Amino acid sequence: MVDVIFFDLDGTLVDHRGAVFEAIDRIVRAAPNATAPPEELAESWWSLEARHMREYLAGRCDFAEHHRRRVRGFLPLLGEPVPADSGVLDAWIDERYLPAFADAWRCYPDVRPCLEALKRLPRAPRLAVLTNGDPGQQRAKLARFDLPEYFEAVLTPTELGAAKPDAYPAACRWMRTEPARAVNVGDMLGSDVTAAAAAGLTGVWLDRGVDFVTGAPSPTVDGTADGTVLRIERLTDPWLPAR
Repeated sequence: MVDVIFFDLDGTLVDHRGAVFEAIDRIVRAAPNATAPPEELAESWWSLEARHMREYLAGRCDFAEHHRRRVRGFLPLLGEPVPADSGVLDAWIDERYLPAFADAWRCYPDVRPCLEALKRLPRAPRLAVLTNGDPGQQRAKLARFDLPEYFEAVLTPTELGAAKPDAYPAACRWMRTEPARAVNVGDMLGSDVTAAAAAGLTGVWLDRGVDFVTGAPSPTVDGTADGTVLRIERLTDPWLPAR
């Protein structure tokens, strides 16, 4: 019996990549000395985000500093000087990036129908969000789309002391369940599906057609045909294991 379903957030419930590219496009178009077209600089920002997020998740900096490191790498591409004062860098994030980023958040259209269908099940599983993002920002995304009511918990490295792909045992303990009775749904094949399966959960790969990291078409994965990888294209597709 499935007791708990964990949902990834970025790329699964909310279009994080699309929001990043929309925000950077807006910033670049307002920068008169930008060194490259908006799409090219958005790719550069995305690479900086990935690199410094890994540093944050590894404990090598806090969340605010990971933002500052992004900005230090990005401002020269905008043709702007890099200030030495960390407060100025924080202001850049707060005033130029985060408002544009938040304005661009979009919830995927299959999310609410899926959550409503799960809620109506005779023995509805408990739901939780399991994400590597900043807890405040991730809760704000859920609140924007009136989603918190569906979830018993929003679990991040702050609560668990570990990030995906290592967070699954701690997440199950937090939810007072066994891995064999838990499902994890996410768009990242490695960290959301194979890592969850290695920890004893059922992993469900939500293949939205685009690789979250590279933006390229999703890879062809051995095992989807014989069921060793459970792949869906929409959250409204049949995917809940036999209960």
